[in-house]
Amino acid sequence: MFKLNQLLALAAFGLVSMTGATSAKTIEFLNVSYDPTRELYQAVNPLFAAEWKQKTGDDLVIKQSHGGSGTQARAVVDGLEADVVTLAMWPDTDAIRQKNLIANGWEQALPNNATAYTSTIVFLVRKGNPKGVRDWADLVRPGIQIITPNPKTSGNGKLSFLAAWAAITENGGTEEEAKAFVTKLFANVPVLDTGARGSSVTFTRKNIGDVQLTWENEAHLQLEEIPGQFEIVYPSISFLAEPPLAVVDVNAERHGTTDVARAYLSFLYTPQAQELAAKNFYRPTDPAIAAKYADKFPAIRFFRIDAVAKDWNDAYKRFFDNGGVFDQIYQGQ
Repeated sequence: MFKLNQLLALAAFGLVSMTGATSAKTIEFLNVSYDPTRELYQAVNPLFAAEWKQKTGDDLVIKQSHGGSGTQARAVVDGLEADVVTLAMWPDTDAIRQKNLIANGWEQALPNNATAYTSTIVFLVRKGNPKGVRDWADLVRPGIQIITPNPKTSGNGKLSFLAAWAAITENGGTEEEAKAFVTKLFANVPVLDTGARGSSVTFTRKNIGDVQLTWENEAHLQLEEIPGQFEIVYPSISFLAEPPLAVVDVNAERHGTTDVARAYLSFLYTPQAQELAAKNFYRPTDPAIAAKYADKFPAIRFFRIDAVAKDWNDAYKRFFDNGGVFDQIYQGQ
């Protein structure tokens, strides 16, 4: 959890930057994010823009770009002019650092290792749960169709894969048994979309599949947008996702947006932004806000990346690089 003194320091930095403005102007900057965060940032942006204008007189035009987290990271590396990135996974953000667009040590620039909210992978099933899906073991039964995005392009896809793997190894199974399990699971996947939102369309609009492996917030969004047709099943174990935040330093410096980019990401730790995160079914990192909304977030047995690999770099290389475990099981089907 972030420390209050860290947040106050960040706020102080933002205030110094804001009050240094000499004349009102219009500032544009781009937040490049992963698939399901559209609604969250559509709610956050007007609040931050209003606060910024009050303190500086400047008008903000905050643009958003969304897609599979891995795809978004590659787009930034290839020239998409992001001022900040709010991607799903640490390796996607660090891939941008490796191209010298983000400063070393970016994880320490913000509280809680640059994480303002967390999430996890849950099951979305059709109303009444007609196939009786209760936990990971049910996903490999004959006749069960699973919708999940491609682990090669999507953070949702990667975390779903790793959650399925750990459902075996964290319960005493061997890695050989885990590989056999995910092989059976992906044999039940009829289509791999590139990102979480595409998978939601496939499952909820095209009516393909019996269960969708998806972000917790994305599952709740489908309940709200299409009431009465779906329900959420919380598995016994799932991945604790910690989507990181970072300023794309090279781009922000070139655009003259460094101060506003830093203040924008700091704003995500404020009580009002944490409330918006909770209302959009992201798990807030502010303990007081988390306690206030505890009834929205059922308890799950969580694990982190060190349960399945040495670290994220090891996990990417082992599971998702060309020729890795995912390629081995999927190309063989």
